[in-house]
Amino acid sequence: MKVVVTGASGYIGRHVVKAFLDQGHSVIACDIDYKGLDERASIAHTDIFSGKENLFDELGKPDLLVHLAWRHGFVHNAQAHMEYLSSHYMFLRNMVLAGCKRIAVMGTMHEIGYWEGPIDEKTPCAPLSLYGVAKNALRQAVVLLSKEQDFKLYWLRAYYIYGDNLRGNSVFSKLQQAEIDGKKEFPFTSGKNKYDFIHVDALAKQIVAATTQDTVTGIINVCSGNPISLGEKMEEFIAENHFKIKLLYGAYPDRAYDSPGVWGDTQKIRQIMGADFLA
Repeated sequence: MKVVVTGASGYIGRHVVKAFLDQGHSVIACDIDYKGLDERASIAHTDIFSGKENLFDELGKPDLLVHLAWRHGFVHNAQAHMEYLSSHYMFLRNMVLAGCKRIAVMGTMHEIGYWEGPIDEKTPCAPLSLYGVAKNALRQAVVLLSKEQDFKLYWLRAYYIYGDNLRGNSVFSKLQQAEIDGKKEFPFTSGKNKYDFIHVDALAKQIVAATTQDTVTGIINVCSGNPISLGEKMEEFIAENHFKIKLLYGAYPDRAYDSPGVWGDTQKIRQIMGADFLA
């Protein structure tokens, strides 16, 4: 396939670009800069938020659009989430109306808000951050669009992602930087809450598999389906990397909207990947 990936040089994007290329697809990359991007990808210096109606043609009439671009995703209450919401929708709508038949968008568990237990496509959404509100609103708008226009929609709902940590802004990234800086302790929460963790390379493989098949569409959890406490995962990360730093439990309160335990239902992604699930 000819695939356009927005946010191609982002934390997730560069891994998704490589995964598509490794599977033999051609990739047209869109981003603000292109540092660290796989050199096999083609570069599109295109402003996806320009409002132009002919971006589908400008981007080479791709078979598939994978929309990962999102500003300040790690800052859950940044105003940018709401400021750019309509721009995201107009970009996706214009691509569809111009002829793009496969649209994949990066979703997030934060669309759900507070929830205990597994999340599937029927789990009700009551987001508790501007990030979650904006992503949820975009999903609702694009689902409505899919009822009016003929295209396949893949809403890729992600959970907690680790790996390639010095390029990210996750708690694992911050822990690794603290180790590099020679810190002896890392201020931390209680660490008791359980989450669904997936390595960014495994996530990229799931995204490619999910978006290049026709049978399973709609909301697809891209995840491990395995709840592990944050403290346990961090201790595992410290041991695997032979770090000397220690976690200072209880230095920060747990966030009010974080569940004691939440993870993704893997029925759809297992159906897509079969034996290759987390292989």
